[in-house]
Amino acid sequence: MQTIGVFGIIYANYRSYPALEDIMDINKKLAEELNVKVSQVEAAVGLIDEGCTIPFIARYRKEVTGSMNDEVLRNLDERLKYLRNLEDRKEAVISSIEEQGKLTDELKAQILQAETMVLVEDLYRPYKQKKRTRATIAKEKGLEPLADYIMEQNAAEPVEQNAAGYVNDDTVKSVKDAIDGAKDIIAERISDVADYRTYIRDITMKEGTLVTAAKDEKAESVYEMYYEFSEPLSRIAGHRVLAINRGEDEKFLTVKIEAPEDRILRYLEKKTLTGENEFTTPVITEAIADSYSRLIAPAIEREIRSSLTDDAQEGAIKVFGKNLHQLLMQPPIAGKVVLGWDPAFRTGCKLAVVDPTGKVLDTKVIYPTEPHNKVAEAKAELKRLIKKYGVSVISVGNGTASRESEQIIVDLIKELDDSVEYVITNEAGASVYSASKLATEEFPDFDVAQRSAVSIARRLQDPLAELVKIDPKSIGVGQYQHDMNQKKLGEALTGVVEDCVNQVGVDLNTASASLLEYISGISKTVAKNIVDYREKNGRFTNRKQLLKVAKLGPKAYEQCAGFMRIQGGDNPLDSTSVHPESYDAAAQLLKLLGYDVNAITSGELAQLHSKIDSMQEMAERLSVGEITLEDIVKELEKPGRDPRESMPKPILRKDVLDMKDLKPGMILKGTVRNVIDFGAFVDIGVHQDGLVHISQISNRRIEHPLDAVSVGDIVDVKVLDVDAAKARISLTMRIDENTDAFTGRPEAAKAAYAKADAAREQKRSGHKGSGNSKNGTRGRNNGRNGGNNNRSGSNGELDLSRLSKFFK
Repeated sequence: MQTIGVFGIIYANYRSYPALEDIMDINKKLAEELNVKVSQVEAAVGLIDEGCTIPFIARYRKEVTGSMNDEVLRNLDERLKYLRNLEDRKEAVISSIEEQGKLTDELKAQILQAETMVLVEDLYRPYKQKKRTRATIAKEKGLEPLADYIMEQNAAEPVEQNAAGYVNDDTVKSVKDAIDGAKDIIAERISDVADYRTYIRDITMKEGTLVTAAKDEKAESVYEMYYEFSEPLSRIAGHRVLAINRGEDEKFLTVKIEAPEDRILRYLEKKTLTGENEFTTPVITEAIADSYSRLIAPAIEREIRSSLTDDAQEGAIKVFGKNLHQLLMQPPIAGKVVLGWDPAFRTGCKLAVVDPTGKVLDTKVIYPTEPHNKVAEAKAELKRLIKKYGVSVISVGNGTASRESEQIIVDLIKELDDSVEYVITNEAGASVYSASKLATEEFPDFDVAQRSAVSIARRLQDPLAELVKIDPKSIGVGQYQHDMNQKKLGEALTGVVEDCVNQVGVDLNTASASLLEYISGISKTVAKNIVDYREKNGRFTNRKQLLKVAKLGPKAYEQCAGFMRIQGGDNPLDSTSVHPESYDAAAQLLKLLGYDVNAITSGELAQLHSKIDSMQEMAERLSVGEITLEDIVKELEKPGRDPRESMPKPILRKDVLDMKDLKPGMILKGTVRNVIDFGAFVDIGVHQDGLVHISQISNRRIEHPLDAVSVGDIVDVKVLDVDAAKARISLTMRIDENTDAFTGRPEAAKAAYAKADAAREQKRSGHKGSGNSKNGTRGRNNGRNGGNNNRSGSNGELDLSRLSKFFK
């Protein structure tokens, strides 16, 4: 063991590996992938192995890791698990081959040098226990010597003459059967060569094409753009892969990979044929073709499609995670009494009034919508609630009857003397929460709809505190989330929620168990124990009291304490993000500068940084790292600062727009509701989010919409096109660009729109378009987006918006 770093981190080998250098190789590999120093990786791995959480390492061990942030640390943790599993698999494979007595030094070196599971499995394939195959059956018949004879490739007579010696009455009944069996053995041998598979996999990925076709060309579906479609494997976008997979699962599409077969067969012949032999060459050539078509190609196709799906899912999960982060980090609307409105028709609109702390003051049901139409009665009740409780904001869910409810609210606001505004709130997941066990425990006397109204109100007051109560997968800011690996998706999104909660911190005396369980080092059980302790013993007055909570030991305390805040407690430092391990340094700093800890709450420390002549000298004097000192000073200058304050606030409205009011060229302010691979959905206040295609997001080229926009951003958009019949709105963020006065479309894209419209009209009249896509686009670009990489901006906003139901 050795001790390293200012915090005395103890490094130890926590796992059993063949040799220490294997661990060092992993660390070096991680350092190369993450573009950081090996020493940083070693430090981070040591901390992770000690049981430290990612938020804790990112916030309180910056000195040790060189300020690696939580995103980098999570990537490191994920890759660390993969590489360690890879090492375990290598060890198992080597052991298995060694037991068979077939392990050579060269093979062992190849396995140890392999950097992926796929390559390890390729190397293991010839030695793996196989199910009964045509080759194993042929071997059982005693035909392996015949296969060896053929592969020697020096026959002086026809193969049939040698094969005749293997014919018998029981198992091999003819010369043809003998040769066919030998070819089966040769075919399997060829398919088991790892180098061949690696070459074929690589060349297929580089030069192969994904081809889709309709099972029924007349069937109407959202997958029509893929009814006759092809795109190079090397260029296909992740969202297309996921869409094609879903179309295949739903029986609308057939999918295959077209590989450069002739080139692959020439490669296999070159590697297998050692010379021209008139008797054995034709037999081996047939075995090569069979090996590729029957054994290699199907396996490689499965592997490539699996790899494409994995990559697409990984990309989609990252997009989902970034969207979720932005949604959770929306700024709270503090200090306001909010009326939550859960709209509906037949069952009435449920209302819930909550005070600035989120406490429910009143609930009602009104019936202003169809079929009741009790508008006057509903307005009277609303006026009474607004006056009685001082409501200043109405938070309306964006579900069924939202449009009708909004119009009633706008009319009501015009009749009020007091200033009241409203906001449309995304209610995704509200129904999931309101029917959950957690909601039942929180509001046992409320029905499901009342709980939903409370949630809609609280989402405006503190989005983070309310949204943590809902499964992240139900929040609705992702893309194809139901088609993904649910375990990976769940782990990734949980990590995002953890990062957000710990970045903001929680009030130890008011936080719910749902919020507390995401704090570093706190499990669900401990979170409930904290709430129970609070209810039995009253409010916490200092952080050390956490150690009295059942099952919360010293390690958990170390991990969680800095993220728990106590307002008005025994020690003003408890209201900051300064970790208890740095209290002595913080107190000494204040003393050296002529302050005491009470100055933290008085606002005297706003310019603390300017009073320190040299951070380096001060850090040495306090025996802390310079980075730690910087964090302490920032926190003392603005104790308990909320990072969400810098985020764009939601748009509060007093008037309403209808889709029929929209005209091409109109410039509006909107809120980004969702970001996906091909664009962003923007709420402009008309109950139908408009789509800004990726080509319309920025004047500069961007690889992904997230390079320019995030969920929750307030953006200016211009209306390009409105299709009221199909409830589709096309928008652009390129406000200053010239547009055609008639269509509102960018001039560069007008021809592409016209072409797609013509193709669609052809389809209606039963004629096929030209080129590789049924929609009339040509060449390998295919599909209605045009361009090799979905960037040309032809008309993705018209056709891809049909898929918006998958992303909300």
